[in-house]
Amino acid sequence: MAVLELQDLHKRFRLGQEVIHALAGVSLSVEAGQMVAIMGASGSGKSTLLHLAGGLDLPDSGRVSVEGREINRMSDRQRTIFRRRRIGIIFQTFNLLPTLTARENVAVPLLVDGVPASRIAERVDRILELVHIAHRAGHRPQAMSGGEQQRVAIARALLNDPALILADEPTGNLDSVNAAEIWQLLRRLAREHGKTVLLVTHEAAAASHADRIHVLKDGRVVGTIEGVEPGNASLVAAEYAQLAG
Repeated sequence: MAVLELQDLHKRFRLGQEVIHALAGVSLSVEAGQMVAIMGASGSGKSTLLHLAGGLDLPDSGRVSVEGREINRMSDRQRTIFRRRRIGIIFQTFNLLPTLTARENVAVPLLVDGVPASRIAERVDRILELVHIAHRAGHRPQAMSGGEQQRVAIARALLNDPALILADEPTGNLDSVNAAEIWQLLRRLAREHGKTVLLVTHEAAAASHADRIHVLKDGRVVGTIEGVEPGNASLVAAEYAQLAG
């Protein structure tokens, strides 16, 4: 079953007198338990695509469906509630609250959703264990490495058991060792825990961990890379160069 379906998405922005076509008819789907990457250079439209997929912005035309629900037809309030409960978003910047511990940062979505505190603790601890950061549960962000902070951000995104995880350049602020651990974690969440992941990146090393890679150029999907051995960044880079060149 397709958890995410994007059909003929168009999005335009006005820059002075010029109209920028950020997306020009993009269609794709992501099945349950898949990790799919959108790879493209800066300005290709990949972040716009992710924002539309998460209901953070609306297309000028086209359809965005998550679990069969057309989120671009929802009201702002309906879309906000749906996103909080069914979509987990991981950003390049960790967006953790500096005065809260890892455990408290992860608990925030459930607190906002009105879940009683007595029901939150067990769920938070279970998610922290899942992403291998439970040993830092009592630490504040400034006491953690970038990789540890991103694991906390991933745990927060997973807390409501979302149908879809959107990752926007999630390792852009990390060194190569921590970045590789995060890519492998996202792949494990898809393969072993049935999570559905859409990753946007300009890095071949990140995209190489996906089941499928859609190459975006000038707001259009210009090709798809499949069947790559996980971690084979050189092959992804070579195929990407041919498609996007």
